[in-house]
Amino acid sequence: MKEASKTRLEHDSMGDVAVPANRYWGAQTQRSLEHFPIGVGKETMPLEIVHAFGLVKHAAARVNRKLCADRMTAEKLPVIEQAAEEVALGQLDDHFPLVVWQTGSGTHSNMNANEVIANRANELAGSKLCHPNDDINMSQSSNDCFPTAMRIASVLSLERNLLPAVEKLIDVMLKKEEESREVLKCGRTHLQDAVPIRFSQEISGWRSSLERDAELLRLALPPLRELALGGTAVGTGLNAPAGFAEQAAEEIAQLAGTAFVTAPNKFHALTSLDELVFAHGAMKALASDMMKIANDIRFLASGPRCGYGELRIPANEPGSSIMPGKVNPTQCEQVTMVAVQVMGNDAAIGFAASQGNFELNVFQPVVAYNFLQSARLLTESISAFNRFCFAGLEPDTEVMRGYLERTLMTATALNPVIGYENAARAARLAHESNITLKEACLRLGFLDAEHFDDLVRPENMV
Repeated sequence: MKEASKTRLEHDSMGDVAVPANRYWGAQTQRSLEHFPIGVGKETMPLEIVHAFGLVKHAAARVNRKLCADRMTAEKLPVIEQAAEEVALGQLDDHFPLVVWQTGSGTHSNMNANEVIANRANELAGSKLCHPNDDINMSQSSNDCFPTAMRIASVLSLERNLLPAVEKLIDVMLKKEEESREVLKCGRTHLQDAVPIRFSQEISGWRSSLERDAELLRLALPPLRELALGGTAVGTGLNAPAGFAEQAAEEIAQLAGTAFVTAPNKFHALTSLDELVFAHGAMKALASDMMKIANDIRFLASGPRCGYGELRIPANEPGSSIMPGKVNPTQCEQVTMVAVQVMGNDAAIGFAASQGNFELNVFQPVVAYNFLQSARLLTESISAFNRFCFAGLEPDTEVMRGYLERTLMTATALNPVIGYENAARAARLAHESNITLKEACLRLGFLDAEHFDDLVRPENMV
């Protein structure tokens, strides 16, 4: 086969372009590939956006059939629907090669979707029936399509993936709490010994943090459900028939299986990304809490003989290429690295949302890329951490009991009887003389042994 036969000519308003013969994309997609060789193969438009475009184009075709029947004919609709559905289901992913670093409106990716759906529909029809602009992009603009796809992808990523992952970890934490209600240990503040707690109480703090994060993520969903579609180029709805925005949102909700509505103000919907900033802020809160939980666990599991040693973590893989028998808290480490990435993404999203001019934000692809990366990383990170670390976590009750017996902070229970200053004096003497708190109190004459034992009972201090 000659090299020339591996391409075909596609046409757009600027002329003819040679494109790969085995791909459905057209001239505008090819122009973008050639003009934006930035991050090729590494930083392509997230597939969540591609699949969301399939839903948008499917819904738009259905509504156009109702409102513009003379243009969206009965012959065109079924082949467009099938092609758009194939995009939404991920069956045509190989035909979406464009990178994030393109036009800030996402026009290239919108046209990628229009061209792929048009060419696939034409293949199904057996003729040049559908045009990417006139038919697939009917009643739409890239300026309202891309933000619509962003919000659809964001809702589905949070609702279907991230929230279920968080809820599964919460369920495992609840089980660990129940198993650990009788386990007492030394609490710590400022990395120093503090008063006793139950291990279940420590876990409950982690769990409650995640429950609040899940609540914040759910609060972020309703604003994301408001879609820009119908605003077309600048928010006026030019070239979209009356009722298109409302009906398109209803069709998208039906196709996606979750609620979506039309945005009440399309000028806001095209130029502002505040809903995505808010929602990513909830993801950053989750990342912050996961960072804290992972750090707590890896410090409490440090050792096994020269660290805290209060927790035993699963030994998933050898921890060193030179030190035999070493086990490292690798799942905690991946969680903390993901958290750092999410925090960096949050900064990028905040900067991008503050930019753009007049009637359009032109930083949308980078916002989509970072938002969806955060959702994907957190989902996979939390799932792996739950499966390979937290589910197999075990308290070393002997170590916990030993620390609790040696801590001097049980002196807090003496305050009401001998006063804060005398209790502090006993604690200092015990520490400096390497004796127990009880021995210090007896030596100083503050309490007799029986009275001390009545006051200092860790199980009554939790």
